[in-house]
Amino acid sequence: MPHPIDPHGCARKIIDVHGPAGVEWLARLPALVDEWAARWSLVVLPPFAELSYNYVAPVIGPDGAALVMKAGVPHPELWSEIYALRLFDGRGIARLIDADPAGGALLLERVVPGDSLKAVGNDDERVSVAAEVMRVLWRPLPADHPFRTMSYLARGLERLRATFDGGYGPFPPAQIDRATALWRELTAGATPTMLIHGDMNPGNILRSGRGGWLAIDPKGYAGHPLFDAATFLNDPPDGLSAAELRRTQERRVALLAEALGAPRDAVLAWAEAHAVLSGWWSYEDHGRGWEPALALAEMYEVIQRSL
Repeated sequence: MPHPIDPHGCARKIIDVHGPAGVEWLARLPALVDEWAARWSLVVLPPFAELSYNYVAPVIGPDGAALVMKAGVPHPELWSEIYALRLFDGRGIARLIDADPAGGALLLERVVPGDSLKAVGNDDERVSVAAEVMRVLWRPLPADHPFRTMSYLARGLERLRATFDGGYGPFPPAQIDRATALWRELTAGATPTMLIHGDMNPGNILRSGRGGWLAIDPKGYAGHPLFDAATFLNDPPDGLSAAELRRTQERRVALLAEALGAPRDAVLAWAEAHAVLSGWWSYEDHGRGWEPALALAEMYEVIQRSL
């Protein structure tokens, strides 16, 4: 592999999440990249500058096509992404060209020019674009599918209580209890579920010459579509005061509710439930960074009471 993995923290994140399996996979990565390059007749370029939990590099295909190689430690989340991309089939999302599930690699369409939705200055436009991508992307679930469900995700709050021997650790008990009740309510009954993206933050929506805007990096969940709206809401613009953030989120909730044909209180409920769970995931993976998510959840509760 001519280009090393990102030296600014990606390897550490992989080891934090995957432990010894991550260490072993990183040691094998240069040989794996060479193997995939030979299998798919690729020219591998230097990896993208900002990596998180995967090795991601632009590559040139045998016919000169602009593609992307994404590789990660083989695990169920990565396999869900592969299966979801096959079912999405390029509709509203970067197309999967090929994959090596056992090795942990995906060969993908490169989204060009690839500007992130975060770069759009008008927030109303960002909301409109995100809602349109969501509507194009969502798919009915196959009868027999491997995707994780909303009920499965909600068990994260059970792990929180177990981690602290039935307590709450640094988390506000009333907020955790409220989120637990919300998740129970949101996942009860026979609510129809769809194949959803699962991480529809603005950084995962890119400008494309093929279709206006396309999503990347799906988690692939069997879930309620408003979970995707929640993941978008819970990555708000940076640099806002508390008052500006509340006004921004109130407007975003209203715009998303209108665009998706959903009640505003339902959008808020999913946003609050997701925010608390996301805060726990930050603690669970890194032991820090949970406070902004819980502050958002508290804001949604206040907004909900004002409706």
